[in-house]
Amino acid sequence: MPKNSKVTQREHSSEHVTESVADLLAHQEPVDYKRSVLNVTGETWDKQKEGEEDLEAENRPAWNSKLQYILAQIGYSVGLGNVWRFPYLCQKNGGGAYLVPYLVLLIIIGLPLFFLELAVGQRIRRGSIGVWNYICPRLGGIGYASCLVCFFVGLYYNVIIGWSIFYFFKSFQYPLPWSECPIVKNGSVAVVETECERSSATTYFWYRETLDISNSISESGGLNWKMTLCLLVAWSLVGLAMIKGIQSSGKVMYFSSLFPYLVLVCFLVRGLLLRGAVDGIMHMFTPKLDKMLDPQVWREAATQVFFALGLGFGGVIAFSSYNKQDNNCHFDATLVSFINFFTSVLATLVVFAVLGFKANIMNEKCVVENAEKILGYLNTNVLSHDLIPPHVNFSHLTAKDYNEMYRVIMTVKEGHFKELGLDACLLEDELNKSVQGTGLAFIAFTEAMTHFPASPFWSVMFFLMLINLGLGSMIGTMSGITTPIIDTFKVRKEVFTVGCCIFAFVVGLIFVQRSGNYFVTMFDDYSATLPLTVVVILENIAVAWIYGTKKFMQELTEMLGFRPYQFYYYTWKYVSPICMAVLMTASIIQLGVSPPGYSAWIREEAAEKFLFYPTWAMAILISLIILASLPLPLVFILRQFHLVSDGSNALSVTYKKGRMMKDISNLEDNDETRFILSKVPSETPSPMPTHRSYLGPGSNSPMEMSSAPNGRYGSGYLLASTPESEL
Repeated sequence: MPKNSKVTQREHSSEHVTESVADLLAHQEPVDYKRSVLNVTGETWDKQKEGEEDLEAENRPAWNSKLQYILAQIGYSVGLGNVWRFPYLCQKNGGGAYLVPYLVLLIIIGLPLFFLELAVGQRIRRGSIGVWNYICPRLGGIGYASCLVCFFVGLYYNVIIGWSIFYFFKSFQYPLPWSECPIVKNGSVAVVETECERSSATTYFWYRETLDISNSISESGGLNWKMTLCLLVAWSLVGLAMIKGIQSSGKVMYFSSLFPYLVLVCFLVRGLLLRGAVDGIMHMFTPKLDKMLDPQVWREAATQVFFALGLGFGGVIAFSSYNKQDNNCHFDATLVSFINFFTSVLATLVVFAVLGFKANIMNEKCVVENAEKILGYLNTNVLSHDLIPPHVNFSHLTAKDYNEMYRVIMTVKEGHFKELGLDACLLEDELNKSVQGTGLAFIAFTEAMTHFPASPFWSVMFFLMLINLGLGSMIGTMSGITTPIIDTFKVRKEVFTVGCCIFAFVVGLIFVQRSGNYFVTMFDDYSATLPLTVVVILENIAVAWIYGTKKFMQELTEMLGFRPYQFYYYTWKYVSPICMAVLMTASIIQLGVSPPGYSAWIREEAAEKFLFYPTWAMAILISLIILASLPLPLVFILRQFHLVSDGSNALSVTYKKGRMMKDISNLEDNDETRFILSKVPSETPSPMPTHRSYLGPGSNSPMEMSSAPNGRYGSGYLLASTPESEL
């Protein structure tokens, strides 16, 4: 043993030796196992390659500031769903009572899983592919599945941004083009467009002027050139924002993340000043407590929590991978989760303030139309003047007076009342007309804005907000593709980003046909829900059960400088997997119970009609689900039978400088023998084969100790033959 060895010095010292084997080893310089006889991978040490790997780790891009990173995570998680999905679910599922299950599930599912993704991204500093290859190579398909789902979602999500761009440019005119039905000439007579007259001006503008929609998914109708151009602009914006990675997208986030809040606050202030806004907000937050006992409400709340935070897409992991190792990602997870929740509540206030105003406008219109009918019946003696209360003034008829008159006529003319064709004109009925998604943004909200003073200004602000909300989410979604691919395959960032955007634009032309809206519905309903649920369950299992919750908590303690609450231990290990499994089962049942179909706009009827998907569309639908889930079993099989590399980039055997000693210092006393001999005291090590090299983590090589896994990867290394010089 060398004279300068710490062990030799202690032998010649009269000082009492109290250090353990692990302590002695911890005093030595870290061993590089590629250079030593412990290199069991069969690889030769490449000094230049190692230098490049270290340089790459050091030169990984980083956020300019903590604020930029937080804004990026907020911009990604706060998207269109917060504006047009959450308010609908709130109204549908019990108003204020819906906030209770949503908040409960946000705390026990959303926050822990969001924290988990932030932590693994920051700890390993790789995209989703590298992270899950590192944690559990056999489940490396998680990263590839996330990339595929991101691609599918990005395809149709950018189409929605394209629609918003179209409406944005159409807003620079007064009156707004969707405020009135168009007039067409029928010979020498000018008449209102029939389709518009039978529906409404905003509905007509959406389906005919914007989408020029066909009657079914089977009728392609060719490309809609206006939407094709808008889609090109949308992909150009995404490409420009992403081309330099976080250096460019981070700067975009300052505007795209903050501007929507400015617009929402402006709309809230303006909305509260509108007549009827309070009616909408009161209707919204009046709790229907019986709804809280409905399992369907909890399922929809869990699904909304799941998608609102962007879990499973890989964007969260990608963004956190550019953080410093000592960043407090627990604080980030809590902050972003609750900002997301409060944004949803703020958006709900805005939506229902505006919809309350719209409901009052529509109710007044209903009263005027039905009052004219009653006047006609009075003039033709169908109804007697005695039925009209003396205080009613038809020139200034209020909704209250009309309702009183309506009840009297209904009571007296009970046998012939239906023939009169009078409507009740109840404000509650207007408020109960729930709309979501494109129906809310492009029909209901646009109709309300036509009644605003200075309506073009508010329209420009609204659609610019939608563009920014969509752009923030698209940057996160595209990062879920570009970051892991660039990290794994070392492709050039600019070339890959541009190529990805061009390819996505070409594939996305399917969504700008006249039947394109039906494909958007298909992708939205089926391409992500089930595959992402499976992905997140496997993420949870990989960390909590395969990697080990205790080990993960210990590494978080080292990384953060404090131990996370025990709450996370139990949620990661038990609560979240069970809840996600229940959600997946409910989603499968829902897919089986709900007939696979879509709402088609029938031009001749000027109305929506539910249609079933044809056989070829069902084949596409099923293929989407299978294709998004395929990497999971495929990668597992290939790595289980060693048909491909384990994908861990040799990190599973080749420890970076300082890493091995860190693991040694954490060994417990009774683990020292196992560390040195790679066995428990009662066992004899298996003989080392001379003809077979180490096959990777979890392999069935004779070199692996099945009963006593050691280190990060659950594989024991035979160190019994370590020469003294290495110590």
